[in-house]
Amino acid sequence: MVRLLLLADTHLPKRARDLPAQVWDAVDAADVVLHAGDWVDLATLERLESRAARLIGVWGNNDGPELRERLPEVARETLGGVRFGMVHETGAAAGREARTDRAHPGLDVLVFGHSHIPWDSTTPAGTRLLNPGSPTDRRRQPHCTYLTAVAEEGRLHGVELVRLPPRR
Repeated sequence: MVRLLLLADTHLPKRARDLPAQVWDAVDAADVVLHAGDWVDLATLERLESRAARLIGVWGNNDGPELRERLPEVARETLGGVRFGMVHETGAAAGREARTDRAHPGLDVLVFGHSHIPWDSTTPAGTRLLNPGSPTDRRRQPHCTYLTAVAEEGRLHGVELVRLPPRR
């Protein structure tokens, strides 16, 4: 059993000074943290690397050269028998499922970010698409969010969208 924390679009320190304490607690509880880009600063990557049991990340459109040197644009990893892919951006919501099947074949799950809008759908080929939203910048959403899940024996289960309380 692999306990997962899915993050994206942390945008530190531009959108917040730090991740909420609840997110740091989720980092501590996870076996693997997946971050789908737009970290913005190298310090966030380094803090997550030092605190997470395991961190897998990709760079996003707001990430500069230091982050792009350290992170891939696309990541693929099998966790708990589940074939994961991760990328920051998948394009417009319309047609996303078909584009994903063409661009990222052979996956069970594709984690992505960019929009700050939580997303959970399945492509025609059966790939589950997950966007955790943002824990620091809700944009037009009612809450800042992240996702937790469990990968076990080739199945993803317990997927939960966690809504954070408003910042003070």
